[in-house]
Amino acid sequence: MLAGLQSHAWAYPALESLHIVGIALLLGNLVSLELRVFGRGDALPVQALARLSLSIALTGFTLAAATGLLMFATRPEELIANRFFVVKMTLLLAAACNAAWFHGRRSLDKLDAMARVQMLLSTAIWLAVVFCGRWIAY
Repeated sequence: MLAGLQSHAWAYPALESLHIVGIALLLGNLVSLELRVFGRGDALPVQALARLSLSIALTGFTLAAATGLLMFATRPEELIANRFFVVKMTLLLAAACNAAWFHGRRSLDKLDAMARVQMLLSTAIWLAVVFCGRWIAY
């Protein structure tokens, strides 16, 4: 498979495109849930929206992770030496810790100030991941 990614002119750009689709699904759904947590769309029940948006966000994360691993496998030495890649991986760890904290404290049930801070932190981390991802290419 790696040989195919390196030998077909369209394969790597297609993989990058799928990676971006995964990121869009992830970030777009997290932002829609965040807007609801901040009071937008009051008519939408938080729990129902969370079930929908978090399942789509997880699908997006899975797609982004799978395509990211394939892209990493084509040039691991170069990426490990790239400081933006290292920062991106650290931010992904921070995003996982924040998600575990958010769900561990049952923030969706509370919708308190801490839940809002956690949602803002999540969005900020994911936006930083996107920026680092773009800088990896340059």
